[in-house]
Amino acid sequence: MLKVGIVTDGPYGDRAYENINKEFDTVFIELEEVSSMFIDDIEIPEEKIQEIEGVNILITYTSHPDLTLELVERFSNVVDWLIVAAWRGEGFKNQLESYGNVICPYIMCELDEIGDPIYDKFVSHIGKPKVHFTLDGNKIKDVVVLKSSPCGSTEFVAEFIKNKYSGEQLDSENIPIEAGLKLQHYPCRAAKVRLFADEECKKLMASGLHKDAFEEAVNFAKRSLENRKIKI
Repeated sequence: MLKVGIVTDGPYGDRAYENINKEFDTVFIELEEVSSMFIDDIEIPEEKIQEIEGVNILITYTSHPDLTLELVERFSNVVDWLIVAAWRGEGFKNQLESYGNVICPYIMCELDEIGDPIYDKFVSHIGKPKVHFTLDGNKIKDVVVLKSSPCGSTEFVAEFIKNKYSGEQLDSENIPIEAGLKLQHYPCRAAKVRLFADEECKKLMASGLHKDAFEEAVNFAKRSLENRKIKI
């Protein structure tokens, strides 16, 4: 069974834990915030080390770059994949990703399949949003989240669309637009996690990903209706 670990040294990662834990066996590992300027002074308690060594996917929400680097250097050959949610600068990103099994996404809701069975098993449920419309005839019955952003914003948007459009016919223009706009009402922490990032840029990216997901779902549902008519 796939096991996920989320490491934090501050206020981030708790919502990802709550959401990911619904799909996978997940542990939440809290480390002390690094106060020293020297990486040699970083200590990870033995019980935390054992927790980390027991996971397949390790996600770091650590804000101190030295702690992030220590985790990557120490555990990249122990876990299958490391996903670094907080990083600063392209140079640091390139340094981390040079380990081969480390991924530093610009935002966490862009995670997608890469062709590795373990990583893809995780991102088949968590990452780039994917939804599906269940229909009653040609009217919307339900909105099912097939793949959720780690923070849970996809469920937030899906619930809004379901409540507003349940019993209505598919609206290929307004639904995707409203989904993208609704995402901006979710208290997204992407810009704060991604150190020194442009908050508006982050929200626009997340909004666009959700708009695309709902547009794809609407188009798929419309094609299914057309195919049904052809068969009849």
